[in-house]
Amino acid sequence: MTPTASSRLTEQRAWYVYDWANSAFVTTSVTLLLGPWMSSVAKNAADASGLVHPLGIPIDARSYWPYLVSLSVFSQVLLLPLLGAVADYGRRKRMLLAVFAWMGAAAAMAMFFVDGTRYLLGGALFLIANLCFGASAVIYNAFLPEIADAAERDSVSSKGWGFGYLGGGLLLAMNLLLFAKAESLGISSGLAVRINLFSAGAWWALFTTIPVWKLRDREGRSLPPGSSYLRTGV
Repeated sequence: MTPTASSRLTEQRAWYVYDWANSAFVTTSVTLLLGPWMSSVAKNAADASGLVHPLGIPIDARSYWPYLVSLSVFSQVLLLPLLGAVADYGRRKRMLLAVFAWMGAAAAMAMFFVDGTRYLLGGALFLIANLCFGASAVIYNAFLPEIADAAERDSVSSKGWGFGYLGGGLLLAMNLLLFAKAESLGISSGLAVRINLFSAGAWWALFTTIPVWKLRDREGRSLPPGSSYLRTGV
C-alpha cells in the first residue's frame, strides 16, 4: 500500500468515527428522550390553562416540543445552504467541523441541567445542539469527495452510516439499561434521563476528537468569478 493510499484509508476510518460520534445525539436525545422530557418540563411551567409563554407567545405545553423541532429545522434551512458553500469552497473544514461538533455536544451535555420548570433553557439548548448537528453534518459530508474516489464513495459512505447506527445503538442500549435500573441504583427516573442526555453529548464530544485529529484540510474549489459564499450558498 502506498503512503498516499494508507493516508487516505486512515482518513476514511476517521471519517467513519464522526458518524459514530454524532448519531448518539440523534438516537438517545432527539429520538427517544427529549420529546417526553421537554414536554414534562414545559407542563411543569405551564399556567392554569396549560400554556407556556416563550417570548410572550402562548403555546400549549404539549405542543412545545413539536414547535421546537419545527423551529430548529427552519433555522437549518436558512443556514445550511450557505454553510454548504463554505464547506465546498473553503479551506478550513476541519476547524469548522470541530467548532460545530463541540458546540453542539456542549449544548447536548448542558441538557443535564434542564429540569423543574426550565423549559426555556431546554429549548435554547436543543436549538443550538440540533443546528450544530446539521451544520457539522454538512461539513462532514463535504469531506467525502476528498477522501474517496468516485468508484469507492458509495462504499465509504455506507460504512459511515453503518458505524453511525452501531455507535448510536450502542449508547442507546446502555442508556436504556441505566433507565431500567435507575431505582435499583438509587436514582430517580428523572435523574437517569438527565444523565442519559449528558452522555449523548459527552459521547459526541469525545469521539469527535478522532476525525478532527486525523482528517486534513485541502485546497478548496475556486468560487465562480465575481461570486461570494453568500451568493453561491443561495
